[in-house]
Amino acid sequence: MSNTGIIYGLTGETARGDANTAYHRKPNALFLNKTSHKIDISGLKNTEQRDAIRFDGMEYASRFTVGFEVEKNQLSRNAVREYELFCGFERDGSCGYEAVTHVLPLLPAGKWRTKVFDMFHKAEKIIDDRFSPSDKRCGGHITVAVDGLDGEELRERVRKNCGIVYALFRNRLKNHYCGFNKRMQSEDDARQWHYKYQLALVKGDCLEFRVPSRFESVKQMMRRYELFYELLNFSINNPTGTHDAFLRKIKPIILSMYNGDEEKTKQILSLSKEFRTYILRGDISDRVREFI
Repeated sequence: MSNTGIIYGLTGETARGDANTAYHRKPNALFLNKTSHKIDISGLKNTEQRDAIRFDGMEYASRFTVGFEVEKNQLSRNAVREYELFCGFERDGSCGYEAVTHVLPLLPAGKWRTKVFDMFHKAEKIIDDRFSPSDKRCGGHITVAVDGLDGEELRERVRKNCGIVYALFRNRLKNHYCGFNKRMQSEDDARQWHYKYQLALVKGDCLEFRVPSRFESVKQMMRRYELFYELLNFSINNPTGTHDAFLRKIKPIILSMYNGDEEKTKQILSLSKEFRTYILRGDISDRVREFI
């Protein structure tokens, strides 16, 4: 901590920099979603942004949290060490290695989010395929949580706006490791599905999206962070908002994902509407049939 706000640092625990840790044996993640410095939220002026923060005791806490899993075939030589971003590494049977982040605050644009993005940049040699390569066997799981909701409640809240997630990662919808319960149905409706390999898996108070593809760059991680913030914020704080309004909100993010390609962005947003119809009604259009 300092008069410039929260500073994310290293713990000094050697186990957090060990890439040969067995699967599910990495050190526990830390919760990095609190700050005692008002300066970190000083740029959040409108009601929508302030709704992302709650006052908890003597600290400010983000209402939304997120965690990422970065799977890689190989890790850059001399880049394996403790990072502010990651709780640790472990061996992954399907890909090679996996770096898992701490529990991060999922925030609107501002000083605090900039500090989160700075941790992404510091871990570039692990995240970026230029240094640590990955292939299509690797995934990029994203786990989110909302204060006051359990995972089942959260899945039901975000479900109607998840067509964009399907559109972006449509080529993984038939993947065995993330292809079950494609319509994100409740536990009662989904008993026939795999207990683990669901598209969006309820894990206690969290919801793990298993469908996102591998992380290939820091920019990609930043855009996905922004997208999932908007998904949660719109679904939780604007439950009566229209789907078209949500798509307008996220269009700049999708446009950046596709390097300003307006036509590609238009296609993705259009596909998301058809995937939404599938999620809510089970109707499969010709455009999405091949992916489902």
